[in-house]
Amino acid sequence: MQPANEPTFRESVDLMFNRAVSLMDLPPGLEEKIRVCNATYTVRFGVRLRGRIQTFVGYRSVHSEHMEPVKGGIRYSNAVNQDEVEALAALMTYKCALVEAPFGGSKGGLCIDPRQYDEHELEQVTRRFAYELAKRDLINPSQNVPAPDMGTSEREMAWIADQYARMNTTDINARACVTGKPLNAGGISGRIEATGRGVQYALREFFRDKLGVDKAGLSGTLDGKQVIVQGLGNVGYHAAKFLSEEDGCKVTGIIERDGALYSSDGLNVQSVHEWIVKHGGVTGYPDAAYHSEGAQVMEEECDILIPAALEGVINMSNAERIKAPLIIEAANGPVTAGADDILRKKGTVIIPDMYANAGGVTVSYFEWVKNLSHIRFGRMQRRQEEARHELIVKELERLSDHLGDKWSMTPSFKEKYLKGADELELVRSGLDDTMRIAYQSMRDVWHERDDVDDLRTAAYLVAINKVAASYRAKGL
Repeated sequence: MQPANEPTFRESVDLMFNRAVSLMDLPPGLEEKIRVCNATYTVRFGVRLRGRIQTFVGYRSVHSEHMEPVKGGIRYSNAVNQDEVEALAALMTYKCALVEAPFGGSKGGLCIDPRQYDEHELEQVTRRFAYELAKRDLINPSQNVPAPDMGTSEREMAWIADQYARMNTTDINARACVTGKPLNAGGISGRIEATGRGVQYALREFFRDKLGVDKAGLSGTLDGKQVIVQGLGNVGYHAAKFLSEEDGCKVTGIIERDGALYSSDGLNVQSVHEWIVKHGGVTGYPDAAYHSEGAQVMEEECDILIPAALEGVINMSNAERIKAPLIIEAANGPVTAGADDILRKKGTVIIPDMYANAGGVTVSYFEWVKNLSHIRFGRMQRRQEEARHELIVKELERLSDHLGDKWSMTPSFKEKYLKGADELELVRSGLDDTMRIAYQSMRDVWHERDDVDDLRTAAYLVAINKVAASYRAKGL
């Protein structure tokens, strides 16, 4: 439980915004314009389920229209409320600005526990929710583009896209009304893994920053680093899987809603994931020590802590006991403002949510562009790339024949070099580039300004500056 004096998620976002703008020279009117939520729409609609009409409450909040369309996920959870949705919408504004995705910030939510309904019932509810939003232009390819969030997936996005298309039969860009769709419904390769992949790229770029690594009291590269992951949903699973399989990290702890697993020798992420899918939790997993009090495993020794599930899991009640020198916020708002103060005083380095989980919106941007251009990435240039590469390989083969035993090509070179980039490789390349450039913009502020002692403030400064520049360019 969070302590009573703990700021709410909404208050945490406001406190962090205030900390950043106090270091800026913004006119008061512009500061207020950036801070406030432009509009929040609350919808209450009925759906006939199980022989009676059930009424559902949903929200769609638009924080900033300095760029349009506005962008942000739709979450399904009983905990959804207006304050949370507005705070998440504000975070989306700053996140999009930081990674240079040309969107304003928005967020949506529906008060529902999706586990209590079967697929057909969820489809009825989702289509009705989409109808209520779309008829008010709160779903629209050029005005407001949702995506999946907690409790939703590509399945719900496919229903929303189809509902919008049914209501707008002549809109040639109807598929671009929502992102995070399945591949066969206009989605893009690499979208499901995008947020977790972004966490991996963020950590790689952090470990290229020698000064930042020193500030965290760490050394070397990701190889061999001990990682604890809180939440093995889509984001936590992909982040842990890629870090352990591709970067040599050792995942020692995995925390889920029914407890936690811990093994100093490292856990097999894929195996744990399959167990959770089959059994609904980590209880009974055979190859690691089980702890019924999962939250305590967050306090174990490790190099990197990845909170990848809910808001406020690191708060004033447990921040003092967190031993990880580096925390990367794969979830939205997992560290409260109160905990953030405690951790900063301890010297803990936090890679903030605004940057760390921006992989999702970045690849959503690529999907939106793909839908508007009506062509798969790589379709035009891939074979031409391969043909040009083949010219070089043929020359190298000729050289190899001429030189005989003196020189020959590395066995795997030809196969690797001849392969033109497909959509997945292009998406990963674009995501890697985005995460690198965004980190470098924060890093410069963090290292060069004496009044900025953490990455979160640096991220807010970079993002708010970009939003302010957009408003000024508009003449506001």
